[in-house]
Amino acid sequence: MSDRVEEIRGIRVLICAEDGKKLAGEGDINGFLGKAWEQEATMVAIPVARLVDDFFRLRTRLAGAVVQKFVNYRLRLAVIGDISAWVAESDALRDFVREANRGRDICFAADLAELRSRL
Repeated sequence: MSDRVEEIRGIRVLICAEDGKKLAGEGDINGFLGKAWEQEATMVAIPVARLVDDFFRLRTRLAGAVVQKFVNYRLRLAVIGDISAWVAESDALRDFVREANRGRDICFAADLAELRSRL
């Protein structure tokens, strides 16, 4: 499967494929942003499979850098997939996910159906 764009309740979402280059460092963020701009998307949905484990270890600051860059460029971010194992290991991550899901810019959803229902 390749990246695709889907319009969900008036929001143009770039849904990234499960396979492809992982977001492993700050330099990789630009590839996702560039694809969003090419497709005129206002949200990027990245599957958990495309994120390295360090994204979910908040002490690495990778998640913070990713979120900050998306917010700076006024693009919304959705992380799609099961993150329960990481949440179970980290109170800080659990709190981060809960707060992110209360806002509009960043969200975590178990699957695309959940994302569609939230938007």
